[in-house]
Amino acid sequence: MADQSQWSLPERDEFLLCATPRAWLDKAVQQLDILLIDHANCEKKAAATAVNLMFRYTEHLDLQNRMSRLAREELRHFEQVLALLKKRNIAYRPLTASNYAGIMRAEVRTYEPVRMIDTLVVGAFIEARSCERFEAIAPLLDDELKTFYLSLLKSEARHFQDYLTLAMNAAGYDLADRIAVFAEADRRAVEGYDTEFRFHSGIPADRC
Repeated sequence: MADQSQWSLPERDEFLLCATPRAWLDKAVQQLDILLIDHANCEKKAAATAVNLMFRYTEHLDLQNRMSRLAREELRHFEQVLALLKKRNIAYRPLTASNYAGIMRAEVRTYEPVRMIDTLVVGAFIEARSCERFEAIAPLLDDELKTFYLSLLKSEARHFQDYLTLAMNAAGYDLADRIAVFAEADRRAVEGYDTEFRFHSGIPADRC
């Protein structure tokens, strides 16, 4: 495994090709119940993804350590969102998933070891986009939610860096080409139109 000190990690806003569109932010303010429910779902899925990676790639000790910590943090965030839902009398209920993860994972190659590398890069984009959205939406929310979302920025940024570092170290070579593929997929998902509002959805279709 390569020494991670040789890799220069990009800043979040350098990593992402676009910011969250204003239309998504406006819709989020109007549908805070859906935002919070799907946020809880995202935290739970993030924890599950980390645990699945631990089982799939047992021989990678750095991955084991980083994903174990990440899973615990994501579950803690899940519990915090559940508490907010309860406080606001919002029922936690099933929601269909957004198209975002599917768009990203469609670009993942299906054979090892590049499947692992691509999966880790996707994880980095999901965490970076989540971090960007937390920061973008926070100023538009009430004080309680604003404080909560801003409190998540540090851990989400670290998760983005953890995933990208693991991908770079596992590859042992420059990942610029693969990062570019997923950066474009992220941009396509974020700037595309979605019929359903979700935490990672694109522009609401009623704004087109």
